[in-house]
Amino acid sequence: MLRNLPALENKITAVLATRPECFITHPAELAILKSLSPAELEKFALDHGWRVVSRIGGRQIEFYNDAAARLARDEF
Repeated sequence: MLRNLPALENKITAVLATRPECFITHPAELAILKSLSPAELEKFALDHGWRVVSRIGGRQIEFYNDAAARLARDEF
């Protein structure tokens, strides 16, 4: 599953470049993200300057641009 993570990363990046949020609801995409532990998912989001929120009993994962995460990432 993790071999598909870069493709999903590109999709999230493209959506967040034009919209304030990205909702992941497709079962195949959710399976990729659910293969990560909660800590890995949070790190994945923070590494890209995003905030991640899991909703609707795990049937939707949301990504948002997060200026604080981006600032913390750029400080290192």
